[in-house]
Amino acid sequence: MMLDTAMKDQLKGYLTNITQPIELVASLDEGAKSTELAGLLEDIASLSDKVSFVRTGTDARKPSFLIRRAGTDIGVTFAGIPMGHEFTSLVLALLQVGGHPSKAAPELLQQVRDLDGDYSFETYFSLSCQNCPDVVQALNLMSVLNPRIKHVAIDGALFKEEVDARKVMAVPTVYLNGELFDSGRMELAQIVAKLDTGAAAKAAEKIAAKEAFDVLVVGGGPAGAAAAIYAARKGIRTGIAAERFGGQVLDTMAIENLISVPHTEGPKLASALETHVREYDVDIMNLQKAKKLIPAARPGGLIGVELENGAKLKAKTVILTTGARWRQMGVPGEDDYRNRGVAYCPHCDGPLFKGKRVAVIGGGNSGVEAAIDLAGIVAHVTLIEFDGQLRADEVLQRKLRSLSNVKVITSAMTTEVLGDGDKVTGLSYKDRNSGDVHHVELEGIFVQIGLVPNTEWLKDDIALSQRGEIEVDVRGATSMPGVFAAGDATTTPYKQIVIAMGEGSKAALSAFDYLIRQVPVDESGEAETATASAAA
Repeated sequence: MMLDTAMKDQLKGYLTNITQPIELVASLDEGAKSTELAGLLEDIASLSDKVSFVRTGTDARKPSFLIRRAGTDIGVTFAGIPMGHEFTSLVLALLQVGGHPSKAAPELLQQVRDLDGDYSFETYFSLSCQNCPDVVQALNLMSVLNPRIKHVAIDGALFKEEVDARKVMAVPTVYLNGELFDSGRMELAQIVAKLDTGAAAKAAEKIAAKEAFDVLVVGGGPAGAAAAIYAARKGIRTGIAAERFGGQVLDTMAIENLISVPHTEGPKLASALETHVREYDVDIMNLQKAKKLIPAARPGGLIGVELENGAKLKAKTVILTTGARWRQMGVPGEDDYRNRGVAYCPHCDGPLFKGKRVAVIGGGNSGVEAAIDLAGIVAHVTLIEFDGQLRADEVLQRKLRSLSNVKVITSAMTTEVLGDGDKVTGLSYKDRNSGDVHHVELEGIFVQIGLVPNTEWLKDDIALSQRGEIEVDVRGATSMPGVFAAGDATTTPYKQIVIAMGEGSKAALSAFDYLIRQVPVDESGEAETATASAAA
């Protein structure tokens, strides 16, 4: 039995939303996993009279199953058992194939329906990957909306020979019509934009036509979401431009220190942030990366933000919440073997290295936690730390020392990633005490050496610290009048979600205070007699 009583009760409630009968068509063999899958599908079919289960599937991948709308070709396929992070993908697939409408933006859904071409997608996922469900769910939805789109979601851990043959070393990895399409987290809009070549130009044209904002937030992580909410609650025109809503939170596994929320996961929190922001009158411009900050031509004038797609936004105040990203080693071979053995998410990609030898670079909390997690999956872990000692909490170090398949090397500087042209075969490091260079044979390298702020695009416009962080005062103000900043991209110490939320809220309040104390000017430089900001 795959589903406990609580899960069955919850799923039974969801299945009441099915309006059209669906069939679960299983392709099974005599293996234990096929027996397990059959049990799951029997459980699901028992919960609704609109769901039937048959074992007549002929898919070469076993175990697998097709969710098909009865009497049609509309359906999605899972190769494997979609539990763990993919259970939500299974539930959504059941509902959508069964006729329950998606909550995605209507114009985006129509864009999928209008795609002209035959698209056969295959997505490799792992059950521990928190980024995979977004991709699986997006492609499943596309296959329901457009009969010329097909999608199979494949558990890489169950189909190891296939993964090895295609040299898949990171998840999610997506193939389109037999060729590599992309890897990493993608949203529905991103996938559609890659297929609909005119979409980017249309989006840029639409953005460029927008009126000036009172507050424009750049970045969609916890700080950006908090800033947008606090600004919108003041009744002023608020916009948020984000490269990906949720930011680095989307790459975070377990979150247990967000006050009043004992436990959550990054993607779940990111979804909650976006839902909260959408409750207010906020113009959300997702998948938009900022390129240039343009100061106001005169005091009280409009500040410009140029986007990568060429569109320009204008605002009376700007709040920068661009966050940070994983720091790279910056050594030869790292870029060449990214997603071919060099990885940054042990939770996502760890299962692909089962039984192999890997290294973890970094001895802080993230690095030691990664080594502990990987030790339960891989054959051996070598942890390499630049400093003379590990910097992780002692409780984590004790756990690490208790593991027999982990070796710790300190005072070591990684100098090169080695490979055979297709995949990682090892790494070189320099002993910082003796100067000797050593080589380690392995198949995977997980980089966990901290964060770097996403501020390169600002270096010529506002004051940055030596680490590239935006310098802010106690009110969140930067060196450019009318521009504020919050979160991991700033000099505010302690990069924590709860701190980013607080700083984002403070920056919005500071921006509002700045607005009501200004004497605005129009584009010609003449003083305005009244503004929406002052009236608010």
